Amino acid sequence: MKDRIARHMIESALADGRLRPGGVVVEASSGNTAMGMAMVAVEHGLRCVMVVRRQTSREKLDCLRAMGVELVLVDGELPPEHPESYNRKARELAASIPGAFFPDQHNNRANNEAHYLTTGPEIWRQMDGRIDFFVCGIGTGGTISGVARYLKEQNPGVRVVAVDVAGSVFTDYFRTGTPGVPRRYLLEGLGDEELIACPEFERIDEMLQVTDSEAFLAARDLARSEGILAGGSSGAALWGVRQVAARLDRPARIVTLFSDSGTRYLSSIYNDDWMRKHGFLPEAEAGAPISSRP
Repeated sequence: MKDRIARHMIESALADGRLRPGGVVVEASSGNTAMGMAMVAVEHGLRCVMVVRRQTSREKLDCLRAMGVELVLVDGELPPEHPESYNRKARELAASIPGAFFPDQHNNRANNEAHYLTTGPEIWRQMDGRIDFFVCGIGTGGTISGVARYLKEQNPGVRVVAVDVAGSVFTDYFRTGTPGVPRRYLLEGLGDEELIACPEFERIDEMLQVTDSEAFLAARDLARSEGILAGGSSGAALWGVRQVAARLDRPARIVTLFSDSGTRYLSSIYNDDWMRKHGFLPEAEAGAPISSRP
C-alpha cells in the first residue's frame, strides 16, 4: 500500500521542483513507507535516508539496508517532543541535508490524496459499488481518510470503521476531542503518540481499539486458517472486521485491507519464543494447530 503514497509524493515533488534529480528523500517510517520510498528512490536515482524506530522488526531493517537505504535508528520510547524522537529527528535531518525532500507522510495530505486517487476507486470497482462497511487500521491516517472520502462520495451510507491500537492517542481524541495519554505498544504501523495532520476524523464513523495481543493472535490465525501470511496491522484489521461482523443483524459486505507481509515479522509475531516472552502466547498454544485450540 505504501508504494502508492511514495510514488505520488516523490513524483509530484520531482515534477514541481521541490525535489531535484539526484536529490535526497528523508522520511520517518515504521518500515513500510520506507520500503515504498526506497523502491521509488531507486527507480529515480535518488538517495534515501529513513528515520526508523530501533524497535522496528529486524526483517524490515535488513530489507531496507538491502535496498540501499541509509538508516537513522532512534529510540521509539522517547516522548514525541524530544529532539531525538522519531518525527523530530526526520525533520531535523531534512533541514540539514542540502537538496533534501521531506514528504512528511504523517502531516502531508498528499498521503490521503494518493489513496483517494488509487485505492478508493480500486475498491469501489472490485466490489461493483456494493459496500456496507470499510474497516481499516489507522496509522498516518492517509489510507483510511483517502479511501473514506472516495467511498462516501459514491455512497454516503458506507460506514467507515477505524482500528487504532491501545496506547495510541487517536481513540480518545476521536471519542472525546482530547488526545489520550500515549502508552508503549509493540504493534507496528498503527496509532501514534501525538496528534498528526493526516487523519480526517470527520470521515470516520467509528473507532475501535485493539491490543497488541489481539492483533498478533489474529494475524497468526489468519496465516493458519486462510493461508495469508500478513503483519500485525493486518491482524488488527481482521480483528476489527470480526468485531463489526459479530454485531450485524443483517447480511453485509465488509471490506478491509491487509497491507503488510508477515515475512517482515518472522522474528517477532510469528516466533513462539518472542510471543511467549511478551506474554502473548500461552505455553500450551505454542505451535498448536488451530483445530486443537479452544
